[in-house]
Amino acid sequence: MPSNSSEAESFLPAMAAIAREAGALLMDYFHQHLKIEYKGEADLVTAADRAAEKLIRERITQNWPDHDVLGEEQGLSDRGSDYRWYVDPLDGTTNFAHGFPVFCVSLALEHRTSKLDGERVAGVIYDPTRDELFSVAKRKGAHFNGQAIHVSKIRSLQESLVATGFPSHKRHKNPNIYFYHQITLRSHGVRRAGSAALDLCNVACGRFDGFWEFNLNPWDTAAGVLLVEEAGGKVTRFDGSPFELNSRETLATNGLIHAELMREFAEIFAGRGLETPPDPREYKR
Repeated sequence: MPSNSSEAESFLPAMAAIAREAGALLMDYFHQHLKIEYKGEADLVTAADRAAEKLIRERITQNWPDHDVLGEEQGLSDRGSDYRWYVDPLDGTTNFAHGFPVFCVSLALEHRTSKLDGERVAGVIYDPTRDELFSVAKRKGAHFNGQAIHVSKIRSLQESLVATGFPSHKRHKNPNIYFYHQITLRSHGVRRAGSAALDLCNVACGRFDGFWEFNLNPWDTAAGVLLVEEAGGKVTRFDGSPFELNSRETLATNGLIHAELMREFAEIFAGRGLETPPDPREYKR
């Protein structure tokens, strides 16, 4: 791995510049009327998505020609390096395609000590609609537009504002609607904005007290999870077991409500204490 945390931190200026350049490209497309294309059933993909990843890969190759890159659109470019980039050129594609200004560029860098073992050492997430840049280096803390950030100090789920997300396709096979309903009743509110990377940023800076989602991909979480951890938060699977990039379960909180959310999840998975939504026919009467 990098010899020290300062070496990891040294990647951040170039990473930030790349994210900002990709964000500017996205905004150029965002202000145009894009032709929406479809991948799979309802996974919206735009020309901007592919163009942003192409730009990011070119910049990484220019700066670090031997580094591996794993991106959402083009898959893995494996050069056998100890370093691997996780690239999400446009997290919040559906929002972007519909003109809803909640999306970002997410970049993370991992240093691998073996083919099976790696540590994420740096990351940036850039929201070009608000010009908000989140950056993080291992053991150097998390920052928002250059200022140090920390998770919230809310201690109870009832007082917490939390966030979640739903897949863009095959929603009928995803159980999250049950979690959404139950946690809505037990918290101050649940938000669903459509960008997991930004949701994790908002946990890191205290806007949200927690976030959960099923079946996220490594490029969705690589930078955001490191942000939450370096901001003093906690990230695990739903049962509290260690989070990994391929876990398919992401629970990120300020740490103070983590155990309470895990207990709620255990109850929901077991089918205990589920409250039935009101019947709209009864409401109408």
